Amino acid sequence: MNSMDKINHFRDERDWRQFHDEKDLAISISLEANELLELFQWRTSTEAKEEPERLKEELADVLIYSYMMADNLGFDIDQIIEEKLKKNAIKYPVDQSKGRKS
Repeated sequence: MNSMDKINHFRDERDWRQFHDEKDLAISISLEANELLELFQWRTSTEAKEEPERLKEELADVLIYSYMMADNLGFDIDQIIEEKLKKNAIKYPVDQSKGRKS
């Protein structure tokens, strides 16, 4: 069983599909991303990484909701990531971007 199947199985056992429309999933992604960000608030990256379990949990929440949204929209995650990387390669060519923040 792949990750998407496991997520859907978990959701469907609890009859939560009815609460997971695209709007609510987008909100949930944002909220969970902010919980992840909160782990870094007022701390250095090194300090935040001292709590790997909390980081993993919040990152997993962001990913789970993201997977669910992609599934709802009929998007193949690997495909949309590949498409975005191709666009980014054009937007940020190596010779102009290597070693730069922007």
